[in-house]
Amino acid sequence: MNRDELVAACDRLLDAGRFRDYTVNGLQVAGRDRVVRAMSGVTACQALLDEAVTWGADLLLVHHGYFWKNEPVAITGMKQRRIRTLLLNDINLLAYHLPLDAHPELGNNAELARRLDFSVEGCADGEPGEGLLWLGSPPPGLDAPGLARHVGARLSREPLLIEAANGGEIRRIAWCTGGAQDMITAAWEAGADAFLSGEISERTTHLARELGIHYLAAGHHATERYGVQALGEWLASEFGLEHRFVDIDNPA
Repeated sequence: MNRDELVAACDRLLDAGRFRDYTVNGLQVAGRDRVVRAMSGVTACQALLDEAVTWGADLLLVHHGYFWKNEPVAITGMKQRRIRTLLLNDINLLAYHLPLDAHPELGNNAELARRLDFSVEGCADGEPGEGLLWLGSPPPGLDAPGLARHVGARLSREPLLIEAANGGEIRRIAWCTGGAQDMITAAWEAGADAFLSGEISERTTHLARELGIHYLAAGHHATERYGVQALGEWLASEFGLEHRFVDIDNPA
């Protein structure tokens, strides 16, 4: 498969140009023109790059790539070693951040809902495919500790639960994968009983308790493993590529 055609197909599928993001979406580092083997992973860390080299990948597809807003522009140290690995081995780096969070079928939020059996109502901050704060309902009969156990079992990672004073069954839930803890107020304003994201900040605990909304921090990495896998599988099916997802362990 021609690299440029593949990138163009991903850009169209994810409507990447719509998003004002903190990074470059699409092709970040160019490698060989022909793609047969595509490896996917959450973050383009050195361990994932080394796996790509060993496997003979032509393209590395990630959610967290390089060139973030406000980071130093000099290509030195760790950044130099990573980019050098790609260039020496002629590997393409393809990265999608917010477009992969938002996609209504293959995105991180959609895939997380599928794995957690959440029914999807819509988004609080835009139409599906654009919004990042998703709304719906969890499986029936779950209170906050029950929801935490359910999430832990499905993601193989026990979430940190900040339980609000009001108990009872959770009927409406909001979620956004990754580092979206500051969406908790918007989740509360949307009428959610609970909000699930990846990370937690010191202030999140106080907001949850004082707003009266349960908060579950289920891990940035753990909540964002699934969109990039789904996109990699779509590429394999659409273009006849070999695809392999590599999960580099990350407890955060």
